[in-house]
Amino acid sequence: MPLTIRPSRDDDVPAITAIYAHHVLHGTGTFETEAPSQADMANRRADVLAKGLPYLVAEGEAGEVLGFAYCNWFKPRPAYRYSAEDSIYMADAARGMGLGAQLLEALIEAAEAAGVRKLIAVIGDSANAGSVGVHRKLGFAEVGVIKDCGWKFGQWRDVVLMDKVLGEGSGTAPE
Repeated sequence: MPLTIRPSRDDDVPAITAIYAHHVLHGTGTFETEAPSQADMANRRADVLAKGLPYLVAEGEAGEVLGFAYCNWFKPRPAYRYSAEDSIYMADAARGMGLGAQLLEALIEAAEAAGVRKLIAVIGDSANAGSVGVHRKLGFAEVGVIKDCGWKFGQWRDVVLMDKVLGEGSGTAPE
């Protein structure tokens, strides 16, 4: 399937909101339990972009948004300013087609260009084989599991922590 990966635009927000709402309401990749509004998602996107960080979409041949990915600072304290957490969500119809790997690969490149030295995946639910698999495929290593830290759909859920060194990583000072 032909795929275009590009920076997100304001007019992508309705599709981004719908994709994310599906994951909130039907999946365990996010521990949100109520789907955010379109205005909430627009504000979240604006926050990421204001920090100079990437917010990308995967666009299908007909111009439809098939997925989105972004990264945001791992923690707000200044010492974390070279470590970012990635997020990637695919439309249900686009899952399992290898498109997520293409989108995540583009996000990794954009994050490195933005100065990120460590990209961290905080993956909801250890049973989330798709997300764990795509991160592993692109060079992320599992660094830990936080057992039973989220309650969703009537069950305790784990969080899988994975990371990937970007660029020179910790081999040189960033400044």
